Amino acid sequence: MCILNESKNMFEATPTPSLSQQALAEILDAVSWEGRASDTLAFSGDDPQLPSTFRLATAGAAVLGAVGLAADALWRLKTGRTQDIAVDLRAAALAMRSNRHVRVGTAGFGAAWADISGLYRCADGRWVQLHCNYPWLAEGILDILGCSSDRAAVTAALGTWDAAAFEAAVAERNLCAFMVRSKDEWAAHPQGEAVAGLPLMSIEKIGDAPAEPMPTGDRPLSGIRALELVRVIAGPVCGRTLAEHGAQVMRIGRPDRPDDDSLLRDTGHGKLAANLDLRDPGAPDTLDALIKQADVVTQGHRPGTLAGRGLAPERLADLRPGIVFVSLSAWGHEGPWAHRRGFDSLAQCAMGIAAEHGGLDTPRHLPAQALDYVSGYLAAFGAMEALRRRATIGGSWLVRLSLAQSGHWIDHLGRVSDDAAKQRTEPGYDDVKDLMEIHDTAWGPMEHLKPVVRMSETPPRWDLPAAPLGTHPPAWPT
Repeated sequence: MCILNESKNMFEATPTPSLSQQALAEILDAVSWEGRASDTLAFSGDDPQLPSTFRLATAGAAVLGAVGLAADALWRLKTGRTQDIAVDLRAAALAMRSNRHVRVGTAGFGAAWADISGLYRCADGRWVQLHCNYPWLAEGILDILGCSSDRAAVTAALGTWDAAAFEAAVAERNLCAFMVRSKDEWAAHPQGEAVAGLPLMSIEKIGDAPAEPMPTGDRPLSGIRALELVRVIAGPVCGRTLAEHGAQVMRIGRPDRPDDDSLLRDTGHGKLAANLDLRDPGAPDTLDALIKQADVVTQGHRPGTLAGRGLAPERLADLRPGIVFVSLSAWGHEGPWAHRRGFDSLAQCAMGIAAEHGGLDTPRHLPAQALDYVSGYLAAFGAMEALRRRATIGGSWLVRLSLAQSGHWIDHLGRVSDDAAKQRTEPGYDDVKDLMEIHDTAWGPMEHLKPVVRMSETPPRWDLPAAPLGTHPPAWPT
């Protein structure tokens, strides 16, 4: 373990090997990293930090460490200087569930969860997970079940289905429900095999463009504009992370399908928040204008969804040579589920994580939406590494990753050997208040977790408070 000596220098550390450094090295190897090595970053603390044997703190520290190294690499391009970088594993573990640590006044806000979302036992004794947090998803599930929208009715209806048959019926309608599998079942499933064959993430050149030096400014991403076409957690976490290193980030929402405010409170720090409905006359032209002035575009929809609206990566590279296009999906870009919807809780069930954490007969989700947050931080790391490549060799770039690929990597990190880790107490407000900061927002004074990565020259910060979608116009400020 690498111990920080706060009395001498908060970045001074005893350089002993750590699992976090090994995990960070795996991330860097996945993208053929050419910058500073993983052992130049100081880690403090260890797993477990949350009630689980999964190494959630190690995963969080490694991906946030990668973000710090990428920000430092861009800073070095601008100034020729490197920074001291440090990550604490307690703060990193909480960053895997930052939505649970947002407070307006004395009220805390967890993840929005619809009444009929959750786990249900089917007629064959197997479990399925429903994700009905959006009305259009709930309506489709209820139509298949032929029942009313209350938990008792859904429980009774699913009690007449076999789990695999229900999963197949839901897949035909492109809705969101998956069977709880064991790890062995997932490994033998065609989608599990496809994910196992993919790298953690990929960064690919998709077009020619001249090299663009990083804009001037006093932060690693000063002068960089990032456009978000995303929902829920993973994609918005990417933009939140870019904003904390100085990027101007704009989140684009759809007014008739808004995200829950609890999600915006968690992931909206540092961003402009606009609405745009591409079905409206002139809206596609407005979006094209935003893209032409952007450096990064992040999309979090199913592969091919935005391509159907003329927003394929190759078209964006023609529209804005030098663009960095970050594509996040649920299940990866290969395999029979590549075009299926999915969310963190569903992936935990399908991949065997929930079965291991709680038992195949009593499945339980992890105490963090780690697949979402790991994917979001990895996406920000990939975007910054692609910007470095653009600045040094030119080109337009595609960054691809998924919740399932992140879940596969988290599983690969191993387990805490002490099974009592599952009985750890959930951290409450008093346990995390030293890691919180407060901003005035449209919802009132709001407390939330501070940025985790510590950097000696450019400490991360958010310059704008989180705001409801539609607060700002869909136009870059001059």
